[in-house]
Amino acid sequence: MEKEKKLGSTPENSANPVEIKREIIDNVVITRHRTKIGGKVLAYTATCGTWVMHEELDKDGEHLGQKPKSAMFFTAYTLDDGKSAANPANPKTRPIMFCFNGGPGSSSVWLHMGLLGPKRVLLDHDGNAGAPPYQSVDNAYSLLAETDLVFIDPVGTGYSRMIEGEKTSEFHEYQRDLESVGAFIRLYVSRNERWASPKFIAGESYGTTRACGLAGLLQDKYGMYLNGLLLISVALDFQTICFDHGNDMPPLIYLPTYAATAWHHKKLANDLQKMTLANLMREVENFAMTEYAAGLFQGDKLPVDAFNDIAKKVARYTGLSVSYVKSTKLRVQIQRFCKELLRAEGKTVGRLDSRFTAMDRDSAGEQFEFDPAHAVIGGVFATTFNDYVRRTLKFETDLDYRVLAGLYQRWGWKDFANRYVNIGETLRVAMNKNPHLKVYVGNGYFDLATPHFASDYTVNHLMLDQTLANNISTYYYEAGHMMYAHQPSLIKMAKDMQGFVARSLT
Repeated sequence: MEKEKKLGSTPENSANPVEIKREIIDNVVITRHRTKIGGKVLAYTATCGTWVMHEELDKDGEHLGQKPKSAMFFTAYTLDDGKSAANPANPKTRPIMFCFNGGPGSSSVWLHMGLLGPKRVLLDHDGNAGAPPYQSVDNAYSLLAETDLVFIDPVGTGYSRMIEGEKTSEFHEYQRDLESVGAFIRLYVSRNERWASPKFIAGESYGTTRACGLAGLLQDKYGMYLNGLLLISVALDFQTICFDHGNDMPPLIYLPTYAATAWHHKKLANDLQKMTLANLMREVENFAMTEYAAGLFQGDKLPVDAFNDIAKKVARYTGLSVSYVKSTKLRVQIQRFCKELLRAEGKTVGRLDSRFTAMDRDSAGEQFEFDPAHAVIGGVFATTFNDYVRRTLKFETDLDYRVLAGLYQRWGWKDFANRYVNIGETLRVAMNKNPHLKVYVGNGYFDLATPHFASDYTVNHLMLDQTLANNISTYYYEAGHMMYAHQPSLIKMAKDMQGFVARSLT
């Protein structure tokens, strides 16, 4: 990111130290590769490194130049046309997709090495990494056959940093984050002559928040209209996932995922265990939308008989005891559920993927010590990417690759002061302005971070005209937040996304 250049020297005993000037430059490497996707051998070029991002300086309408603000790390894969190395396909027909994860504070390594890129981490059928050391393999399910791919690490994640002297927290805020990532996308499109290419954005978790925000920003600021958004593990309306006192929506929203989790761990009654997961979800969702919602709405005025009846049904669907459900006033909080479901066995269930379990020091608490799901997959993604970026992509730096920077607690939300974050309206406006915009929505049934029912609620409350509502395609997978860690879900996701990209180009 920075190149040191000595401008002079002084005698060894001089009182004046040697002057060092730091020249801020791009640091990019290009390598060429081959892989096999869909039975075909494909040649592609990987461009990996950091670009120095500048910000315009203006005062009273006068342009005062540009100031370097950050160095953003990215990895881009472009398909060669087969005629010569590094000769890209026709930009008028070859799509390009910009990809990132969420957090806030997450690098793009999860989508990069788990789902979309030409290499992926090696996991077993269920998503277990096994013992270290770990390895990556060719990704036969990569979307590179359908679209070029650009993975972006927002400032403060991966190798992306603020320039020395700039405030590291400046872009750790909703709008500034959008501006930073949007500026990178515009620059990439311009430098690589991709304005004529069909364009997609793929985001996961908070990345869906960013993706929908960018759909609006890119249209309004740069006139850049998108062909499609791929929203994986949706987080657009935070009221659906924030367990605050007085907010009765999350207990309703989370109930189906609680039921899916209990079903997976065989904690439900026999008649429920015999149901398919999809049918079980429909039954629980119907209860949540009707009797359960009506009961919580009544609050303390709910009659005792109705309270007892609802408690029995919530217990039946969650695998918890009736007495425990009653003690929560019918409102089972997520951390409590993760600790309570398998408490008798001394285990906790995962938040990112409730199929996974772990053990704490003891079973007396209300919260787990760590997320079992992240513990299973976190190390393999960090290890394999650090190895891959150096040995295969040939990018060299002494910086620490920040897989998860943990920025959520100090993330800025000034645009949503005194109200819940809700980016659904931004998506609605973007789709009204660009009626050709298609949206893929991917949900995991075992995702306790961004439950599928929260995603359904958000999509169903966009207030779109039916012609635009038809532009949204929703899919469900029997996995968690990173549903591609589950091999059957990875295969299904790849097929669903391939079809979505194809439909978005017609």
